[in-house]
Amino acid sequence: MFIQEFDFNLPDELIAQEPLEKRENSRMLVVNRDAKNWQDKHFYDFPEFLRKDDVIVLNNTKVFPARLLGVSETGANIELFLVKEIENQTWETLARPARRLKIGKKVTFGNKLTAEVLEKTEEGRCIVKFEAEGNFDEILDEVGKTPLPPYIKREKDAIDKDRERYQTVFANRRGAIAAPTAGLHFTSEILQKIKNIGVTVVEITLHVGYGTFEPVRVDDLTKHSVMPEQCEISTETAEILNQAKAEKRRIISIGTTTTRALESSFSEGKIQSGKRLANLTITPGYKFRVIDGILTNFHLPQSSLLVLVSTFAGHELIMKAYAHAVEAKYRFYSYGDCMIII
Repeated sequence: MFIQEFDFNLPDELIAQEPLEKRENSRMLVVNRDAKNWQDKHFYDFPEFLRKDDVIVLNNTKVFPARLLGVSETGANIELFLVKEIENQTWETLARPARRLKIGKKVTFGNKLTAEVLEKTEEGRCIVKFEAEGNFDEILDEVGKTPLPPYIKREKDAIDKDRERYQTVFANRRGAIAAPTAGLHFTSEILQKIKNIGVTVVEITLHVGYGTFEPVRVDDLTKHSVMPEQCEISTETAEILNQAKAEKRRIISIGTTTTRALESSFSEGKIQSGKRLANLTITPGYKFRVIDGILTNFHLPQSSLLVLVSTFAGHELIMKAYAHAVEAKYRFYSYGDCMIII
């Protein structure tokens, strides 16, 4: 299939710029793969669509303030977006404006943090070495900003009001540069209600990376590859999931990041525990081996995440469901509404 087949018209006003006051009040489109239909609900209805022997899988990654605003030696304003740590305090970054940064030049961020440009890659990224007067992570928390996706607009000097809200209530493993947004709808109360039904709730970790934002740059999806991301599944969680599979109980994945981690960790007939790179790119023709359902937000046209969801539910069904969501004025993207596919 070709990426153009995953296009749709989305009015700008449907791109959510602010989160709802109450997480659980998001609208939820319930898509039934077998019946090939859908119904309009809210996320607080989510427990109604679960069975007592289901297993829910959450991604407990925690977003860190990976966006830095600094000043170069020439006085130019520079923005660095931390993409990947290469080694201790040496990072691959996206820089704006990159042309202002020459190898050997330094950028300062407040009075405790500086970065020296070590090299510039063919992809246009900057490799920088940070020097911190104190604990690097603590200083990042002081001077960094929440790394919101580019479609959420904020004034450069605005107070970072997204620091808490652009985080799931179960986030506890620092390392992501983007939130696993399907998890943003959960509250502690909803999680407890799910457990009270008898549903098993487990956590995995996938540190969401730049691949979440990166556009698909090829027409033919067989040639597309999503950047690898670090993930980890504990021995206990793997055992729970493998037992559920053996007993033919449903595994419901919360988000595309969780889905990618689970499917990437399946080999030799079971889910493997441990740390690894989730390097699987899910495109049409892929046969899902782990998940039986997925909760996900509404994604960008022609994006790898929309391709993943369409591969799970079927291209025609998902594109029709998206057309309905646009017509019904669902809110899209990170702070938007959600869809459960069962």
